[in-house]
Amino acid sequence: MQSAILTAIFFILPILPVRAAALNDVAAVPHLDSAGKEGYRGFLAAGKQRAFAIGPGGAWAWKGSEAAAELAAEAALQFCQTGMGQTCVLYSVNDRVVFDALAWARLWGPYLNRSEAGRAHVGKERGERFYNLIFQTSSGKATKLSDLRGKVVVLHFWGSWCKSCRHEMPELQQLYRALGAKQDIRMVLLQVREDFAASRQWAQQQRLELPLYDSGVHDKTVDALPLADGLTVGDRDIAAAFPTTYILDKHGIVVFSHVGAVSGWLQYLPLLRDVSTRSGK
Repeated sequence: MQSAILTAIFFILPILPVRAAALNDVAAVPHLDSAGKEGYRGFLAAGKQRAFAIGPGGAWAWKGSEAAAELAAEAALQFCQTGMGQTCVLYSVNDRVVFDALAWARLWGPYLNRSEAGRAHVGKERGERFYNLIFQTSSGKATKLSDLRGKVVVLHFWGSWCKSCRHEMPELQQLYRALGAKQDIRMVLLQVREDFAASRQWAQQQRLELPLYDSGVHDKTVDALPLADGLTVGDRDIAAAFPTTYILDKHGIVVFSHVGAVSGWLQYLPLLRDVSTRSGK
């Protein structure tokens, strides 16, 4: 019997398919990349009592070798929840998968109402109203981020010079196609550190059909994005690395962000639909 050990590790991770699974089916656990899978294997090898917890678009944590399953579950949820604005849930307890796939897609929120959103600070953190960027459509029409209020916005910052950005594009293409005619979810892809013509040319060469917008940046020396009030915001103030993606609710409030490429964008569809259904009140 191994001694009591507390193990809790936190990552921003992509969401993988939600499906009924056996306890040992590591690939079925939402959120887990290679490091997360190793964590789940550690959970499987731990002495009872043990529990594994996950949160949508956020953290995972586990606790093993506790005195009781209830204590393991409480500790796993507590550590998973640390630093999270969203709710963590149990995936497995002892030898049983307890994951509720139906409840999973409704774990984002609670969403701000119109009055609360109007008082929100401007910024990039969850619960803040995102900077009111001004940009142009591919046809040259000027528009503002605030013009998209009433829509859920997947706001993506990228560049054709960025290897991770290029690698992620097929995933975004799949998400765009899956959204189809759903008019209240919009994708807005804005280039950074290069001219719009360069990013569009690369996308065309790759035969990508994505909603590319011109951020107003003209070359690699420009590191600021224009705002509707005439000011600018530094691209590194928005993104510590590229690509970076934000999901904004119908009031323009940040409900999710991810720095780096995401593997498995299609698995965000249930959560995007939750934002579409429940936000904007």
